[in-house]
Amino acid sequence: MISELLRGLSVTLRHVFRQPVTYPYPEKRKPVPKRFRGRHVLRRYENGLERCIGCSLCSAACPADAIYVEPAENTDAERYSPGERYAKVYEINMIRCIFCGFCEEACPVEAIVLTNHYEISAYDRDSMVYTKDMLIVPPPEPDRDTPQDTRGGDFMPEHAPVALQY
Repeated sequence: MISELLRGLSVTLRHVFRQPVTYPYPEKRKPVPKRFRGRHVLRRYENGLERCIGCSLCSAACPADAIYVEPAENTDAERYSPGERYAKVYEINMIRCIFCGFCEEACPVEAIVLTNHYEISAYDRDSMVYTKDMLIVPPPEPDRDTPQDTRGGDFMPEHAPVALQY
């Protein structure tokens, strides 16, 4: 019994005399591991079209039910994504999100990714619901924003998913 007490105190004494690891937070940020899952981002193709096709697989895979997707149909006059549909409404409730990464794994076009950004805070609950405008990355060229007119033009991105051949 005394030996366990001395062993526990030795651990405590070893840690008492170590230098604390602190970061001057706003100036220097703590490095995160390579596989860290932080804030969500909706990606685009190189031609400015949105990757999200409104399939709602991310919403179905979310165990916390934090994602809401409302799909809509694409037209040639207003094309948002290369598929038949796009996400008209895309919302993530960051209060409910458990950052498991299931949405990222379920997405067939790799539209939603979790970045290493960990500074997520707000003063009220309503601002913790991230909308599509808050999640989507800006287009690579300002004139290539969505929607795009694709009548008579090729709109398929270079790295579009291709059906697997068996």
